[in-house]
Amino acid sequence: MDFWPEFLASSWGKEFVAGGFGGTAGVISGYPLDTVRIRLQHSGSGSAVGILRKIIRDEGPAALYRGMGAPLASVTFQNAMVFQIYAILSRAFDSSVSAKDPPSYKGVALGGVGTGAVQSLILTPVELIKIQLQLQDRKHAQSHQQQHHRGPISVAKSIYKREGLKGMYRGLGITVLRDSPAHGVYFWSYEYMREKLHPGCRKNSDERLRTMLIAGGLAGVASWVFCYPLDVLKTRLQAQSQLSPRKYNGIVDCLRKSVQADGYGVLWRGLGTAVARAFVVNGAIFSAYEIALRCLFNNSN
Repeated sequence: MDFWPEFLASSWGKEFVAGGFGGTAGVISGYPLDTVRIRLQHSGSGSAVGILRKIIRDEGPAALYRGMGAPLASVTFQNAMVFQIYAILSRAFDSSVSAKDPPSYKGVALGGVGTGAVQSLILTPVELIKIQLQLQDRKHAQSHQQQHHRGPISVAKSIYKREGLKGMYRGLGITVLRDSPAHGVYFWSYEYMREKLHPGCRKNSDERLRTMLIAGGLAGVASWVFCYPLDVLKTRLQAQSQLSPRKYNGIVDCLRKSVQADGYGVLWRGLGTAVARAFVVNGAIFSAYEIALRCLFNNSN
């Protein structure tokens, strides 16, 4: 097997398929915990276990997967682009490294930053729709005669009708601020940890599944801890409904009002849930992606 075949120019089709496997595995494995995280960030009280029990009791287990259609539908394209862009940028930022050798850690980090910025253009509308659905309480909507959305298409149509394309990109600025440095940490941590766990694997790609799971999981944890306060602000900004007056008028205003109301601890609310989810999700993403990619290339040889 050639070294990192995902970097080959002829691998676009396989990139999309392998990226789809990785992203799908990540979304399905971590979505219930993501729903709990979003509600923890948005609410003023409650524990992760308490919110989980309340969702299941009042809305049923299916509510834990509400809004999954939007990220799941876009996951193949999004993940294919993320890995392909990262592959290109990690080389471009440090061209002194031979094509036969793995990218330098400098190239990996800078490539991750650039990848996060580009990904934000795809991710912002998807996460806006997802958050609107995850925070939707069916009983509250019915009792207060609020609009109830049945799925991502309904949310997208409602936002576009009232706010246009600009409304679909509500939260773009905070998403870029969150994802650019976080992806630098993400890819650097993965490459560093896989090499530490299995010396030489960056060059020969012979690491075991256990190495992929642990390195991917730890990379996800590191990136989430690094960007978590920005994620809390992003959730609050994107949770605002176009049907009610805006509570926050931007990133700085959201930060100021959130800290005034709940203290600095609000910026870390739900971190435990996010970290648990990050380990599971990113271990699944990297493992599924690497395994699918290798199967595709082995089958083509």
